[in-house]
Amino acid sequence: MDLDFKYDIFDKLALKIEINNKIETSLYDKYKVKRGLRNENGTGVLVGLTKVGSVNGYKVLDGKKVSMEGILDYRGMNVKEVVTGFQKDKRHGFEETSYLLLFGKLPNREELQEFKIILSNFRQVPDAFIEDMILKFPSNDIMNKLQRSILASYSIDPNPDDISVKALMEQSLKLIARFPLFVAYGYQAKAHYYDKKSLYLHAAQQNLDTAENILYLIRPDNKFTEKEAELLDLSLVLHSEHGGGNNSTFATHVVSSSGTDTYSAISAAVGCLKGPKHGGANLKVYEMITNIRENVCNWNNREALKDYLYKILRKEAFDGKGLIYGMGHAIYTLSDPRAVLLKEKALELAKEKNRIAEFDLYKNIEELTKEIFKEQRDGKDICANVDLYSGFVYEMLNIPRELYTPLFATARISGWCAHRIEQIISETRIIRPAYENVAIEQDYTELNNRF
Repeated sequence: MDLDFKYDIFDKLALKIEINNKIETSLYDKYKVKRGLRNENGTGVLVGLTKVGSVNGYKVLDGKKVSMEGILDYRGMNVKEVVTGFQKDKRHGFEETSYLLLFGKLPNREELQEFKIILSNFRQVPDAFIEDMILKFPSNDIMNKLQRSILASYSIDPNPDDISVKALMEQSLKLIARFPLFVAYGYQAKAHYYDKKSLYLHAAQQNLDTAENILYLIRPDNKFTEKEAELLDLSLVLHSEHGGGNNSTFATHVVSSSGTDTYSAISAAVGCLKGPKHGGANLKVYEMITNIRENVCNWNNREALKDYLYKILRKEAFDGKGLIYGMGHAIYTLSDPRAVLLKEKALELAKEKNRIAEFDLYKNIEELTKEIFKEQRDGKDICANVDLYSGFVYEMLNIPRELYTPLFATARISGWCAHRIEQIISETRIIRPAYENVAIEQDYTELNNRF
């Protein structure tokens, strides 16, 4: 088939698809559809119960949302207390946070050491897996490579369809341990085969924890500072869980409710996180900041910066979507506790790396956007979300942009696995909501009579 002719047909077919699949907005109101599973006041539709995590950013009084400081709990424990606890002892916290999410309680010293040893022993895959699955079929998108590595893990599991509690636990621990490998090796393959860079394949180190191994695996010289590892560990802790209703975690519940295997459920969650409206948001922040740097000469000139932010909101600048990425959240109103904690540590690293001017740019964007919304959006409360500062943190850590979202997944795997186990143990019914059919009835037409 002639290539130009083919694409001419594709254009026509695409137009038919667009015309015949568009549903009028008024019909959603007519049938009282909870679009995006959200109530009219913006709160989420209650579809399940969980003990794993909770997200609170407002109160509902007399049917209206009232703003409040954000609270994030892991197993009923305020994440701020968890972070303060391990940082006070100058420890990394991702492993004990994963333990908390999976087992429902914080580990004692012996349990934590035992847990770290288990993860360390699982932090390896057969050489043939790396060569055949990752190196022979590299991907330009690490999230895509991560999904494929997860699905391929089904083949090296002797009982992949076993959904007993013991099997679920072992599968979860192996995925938590191996995500850094999948991400790091996927990135190295991409850098080599797509970007024509040298190929570095380092073996994970048993004496290093998750954050340390990530930095060790992705850097050619394996070197990192304690401050860098501390900040990456904090980022992993803060991204590891965010309630049952976020897009990727809800997908984990939905897919798990069918009784399918762990690898299918977790790969579906990764597919959700890949989207720019979910985990890919930190990349949009990075792109927006780059655009602002190019168009605002003096970052300290708050008026010039505020004017440009207005242009972004008016769809006159950046990507034309009218969004200031990294600002605003579906639940948090006055503050996102993850952003607050990450901002504090980001400032410490910015001082160490002599990048205070850039930190101030992010801080000014946060403050000025709040001012703009007070002025132009009927006093609406808006706060910085975790994506505003996570991209800056990764940039200071010299982490390639392609790894921003995969690192989110490397953290969230703990929460996904905890929710999957909870779903299978607690709720045996398959999740199946309803859709109203609004198609116009048609009579069948014989082929010769179709025009």
